[in-house]
Amino acid sequence: MQAITSFIEKKKSLLLRVSAIVLPVIVLLALLAPTVFAQTTYVITDGDQVKIYTSYATDPAAVLNQAGFTLGEEDIYTTQPGDGVSEITVQRLQNITVLYCGEELKVSSYGENIETLLNRLSLTFGGEYAVSAALDTQTYDGMVFSVDKVANMEQTYTEDIPYEVIECMDPNLPVGQRKVIVEGVTGQLCKTADVSYVNARESSHKVLKEFVTKQPVNEIVAVGTGTNVGAKSKLPAIGNGVIITAEGEVLTYSRKDEFRTTAYSHLDAGCDMITATGTTVRVGSVAVDPTVIPYGTRMFIVTKDGSYIYGIATAEDCGGGIKGKEIDLYMPTRSECFQYGVRRCTVYFLD
Repeated sequence: MQAITSFIEKKKSLLLRVSAIVLPVIVLLALLAPTVFAQTTYVITDGDQVKIYTSYATDPAAVLNQAGFTLGEEDIYTTQPGDGVSEITVQRLQNITVLYCGEELKVSSYGENIETLLNRLSLTFGGEYAVSAALDTQTYDGMVFSVDKVANMEQTYTEDIPYEVIECMDPNLPVGQRKVIVEGVTGQLCKTADVSYVNARESSHKVLKEFVTKQPVNEIVAVGTGTNVGAKSKLPAIGNGVIITAEGEVLTYSRKDEFRTTAYSHLDAGCDMITATGTTVRVGSVAVDPTVIPYGTRMFIVTKDGSYIYGIATAEDCGGGIKGKEIDLYMPTRSECFQYGVRRCTVYFLD
């Protein structure tokens, strides 16, 4: 009996010793459990998407995966601890196209502004370099913007003024034959312009002033009609604002009109050698109605049928009977005047 009692006492003593060891361990585990198995709240930002997610995980990659955020091979994230909250910011790779001075550059970004991007790429901007978007603009995937070198300057230069080729029908040349009477000469125009260049290419051009430094000379070409070939006297070639006289003189006219013409002499009653403008009468001085043809006007007069050529004339005289579209041609003798009579004439007003 004494042996049984001794055994029981030994068991009690063992249990007491085990309890003394186990109970502190249990208490310690109870105290550590809230720390070891605590959840963390994460604020996850992915562009415009913001998500709050709570997890026992402490690895940001695992948290993102649990929260349903899939990252590409070149996507990255940053973390920032907070007061009871951890922040995870996802930065997606952005493909940006920069058109720099006409050259296309393919670059990458993780969401910086244009100014930061250009500085990171060591690309010059500002001053004469114009950026197509504001420097504080945030980049985004697929973004395209340009940086152009712009220059404005005032330039003075010359341009050629081409001459015209004027053909005049000449009855004294065989049909179709061409003869250059006056060689054409190219003129010159001086211009001053405000010119803008973008990437060394002209983008705008505004002429500020211009003036002719050399007038062009039109080329005069006689083209034969063959109607007077072989005749004793030559006829003038007339057409397209040009008259080539029988003597080869080249005249230009601005308009033509038809007039009734008569002839007068200084021997006629009431006439003398001095015209109304104070000049001396001669072949070529004609009397006009100055309200129709101003004094000093130069003309080339030929009868309408071409049978009589008075030639170059100047309005210098007048007469009581000359009214409206009438011209009195001076001739030195009265017999010439009577022979001429009254005729319809084409009058070419010379430049």
